Amino acid sequence: MTSPLHKEVLTTGEVARLCHVTIRTAIKWFEKGHLKGYKIPGSRDRRFARADVLQFMKEHGIPLAERDSEPSSRRRILIVDDEEAVVSILEEYLRQMGQFDWQVARNGYEAGLKTRSFRPHLLLTDYNLGDITGGQVAESIRADAELADMKIVVFSGFVSEAEALQLKARGVDEFLRKPFSYEDVRDAIFKLLKIGA
Repeated sequence: MTSPLHKEVLTTGEVARLCHVTIRTAIKWFEKGHLKGYKIPGSRDRRFARADVLQFMKEHGIPLAERDSEPSSRRRILIVDDEEAVVSILEEYLRQMGQFDWQVARNGYEAGLKTRSFRPHLLLTDYNLGDITGGQVAESIRADAELADMKIVVFSGFVSEAEALQLKARGVDEFLRKPFSYEDVRDAIFKLLKIGA
């Protein structure tokens, strides 16, 4: 669905969606003169200039939904690990960076489902997921043309240098050895997503 913010003129329904209110509430704002707009001649339909709606939202402290930001520059990251402690650390790192949306998968099967629904730009995955390895995840992703641009970071404390090199050959973009630091994770993400480049 196209965001209302990509249009110059909005319908009552689009105003309601942007402001998270009912259409009736948006109509009342118009009828009471709070929100500038106009009626289409010979019709009950109303139209609103995007600039007027944004100004109204600003004056009344109505936040823009993230999905309607124009255009969203937030990158999506999927964390895949079954260790709660590691997930918590990675989530805290992403929170500190403050510029990503993320979701968590606990195993390879869930990672496959969320890769389809969430469409991450980058996958942060443990090597040993129980039901599958990080290398197998990478091979699966690289075999799918629709996911070709996704970046993959695999981490482990038990993979040898030779095995780490083999991961690169299987489509992994970056390997991080546990225990990793905030800087290790940040540098890998920023490099692969070309942030600040």
